[in-house]
Amino acid sequence: MKFIDETVITLQAGNGGAGCVSFRRERFIPRGGPDGGDGGKGGDIIIVATAKKRTFYHFQHKKLFKSQKGTYGQGSNKKGKDGQKLILEVPVGTIIRDADTEEVIKDLRCDGESFVLAAGGRGGQGNARFKTSKNRTPRFAQPGEPGEALTVKLDLKLLADVGIIGLPNAGKSTLISSISSAHPKIGNYPFTTLYPVLGVVQTGWGEPFIMADIPGLVEGAHKGVGLGIKFLKHIERTRILVHIIDAAAIDPDNPLSSYKTICNELAEYDTVLAKKSQIVVLNKLDLPGAPVNADIFREALENKTVVSISSATGAGIDELKSEIVQLLDKPDAK
Repeated sequence: MKFIDETVITLQAGNGGAGCVSFRRERFIPRGGPDGGDGGKGGDIIIVATAKKRTFYHFQHKKLFKSQKGTYGQGSNKKGKDGQKLILEVPVGTIIRDADTEEVIKDLRCDGESFVLAAGGRGGQGNARFKTSKNRTPRFAQPGEPGEALTVKLDLKLLADVGIIGLPNAGKSTLISSISSAHPKIGNYPFTTLYPVLGVVQTGWGEPFIMADIPGLVEGAHKGVGLGIKFLKHIERTRILVHIIDAAAIDPDNPLSSYKTICNELAEYDTVLAKKSQIVVLNKLDLPGAPVNADIFREALENKTVVSISSATGAGIDELKSEIVQLLDKPDAK
């Protein structure tokens, strides 16, 4: 399935039905009076967040959505039928904006959360409503009101407890596949991960947590270089970050180079991201030279939590899980 995290759709809620002009016509009742019923209300368009949807793929080929109109009122004080509501499902984490002003209309963060995005028009009143002592035979009724129409932009920001960040080929996909049920595509070439992947991690001693594998960031990502600019936004809602670094690729003469590159991209995109709690993970400790590079890195980076692992062999994974759970349990983790 193609990962689509932005789309624009147009909505037209149903118009209200017109009220009816009618008079009672029955034998032996010469002055039956008005009996025109009200028109039905137009159908609303409701947006519902659901965990069953992960992208806006279902909006790829259809951009206009209309709900049902209310029907006309009838004689004998019969009210018109209300238009059927239209329910549109979107992934949890969807932000709804006005397509013209970019103003946020609604932020859907919880599974099952719903919102009436376009209200159906009110049905018109029939002539029976306008009967008075001075006007016993009103010969008019109200037309139905039009339903709301608007164009909105849907923007998806994934909701996860932990976001895995790092340069391409640092081992992010291997890590999430080794500690969760997620199975992203893995390969030894740049940008193996082309879209974010979510996985649920079971610890065995605490609450499970959701981890997101964010496509590899490169220098200049905040300006549109590589794939990073498209997915930096998905890091915004993670509570903490796991910054994974290929220990075998560390330059002993400049051990913090890759670390600083990613931190700089976060800060350039949004200063809030740079302030998120991080656990630095040195990966691929099973490769030649990696343990020595890891020691050099630790000496250069002070006052930071650094965990050494091998996603391929599983070494250090339990320690990493423990560090993540401890950090998530802190009230200031955000």
